[in-house]
Amino acid sequence: SSPANVAGAIAGLIKDGKEVEIQSVGAAAVNQAIKSVAISRGFLSPVGIEISIVPAFATITINEETRTAIRFKVLASKK
Repeated sequence: SSPANVAGAIAGLIKDGKEVEIQSVGAAAVNQAIKSVAISRGFLSPVGIEISIVPAFATITINEETRTAIRFKVLASKK
């Protein structure tokens, strides 16, 4: 996914007070996820919302194959 599009979705969910988790499998996907969070911070910071992430490993199944994913929980707080 485009980092800018994902960033817009993250920012919209955070503004709506919803919890956000991003799950990525593979180095390229993790890179895109981090870019998305960085861009969304740029959208949210001017309106007084700071975000941070908590990374964790997750085990998932894709096409009957077990894979390790990295899950990012996005936390929001008011400035």
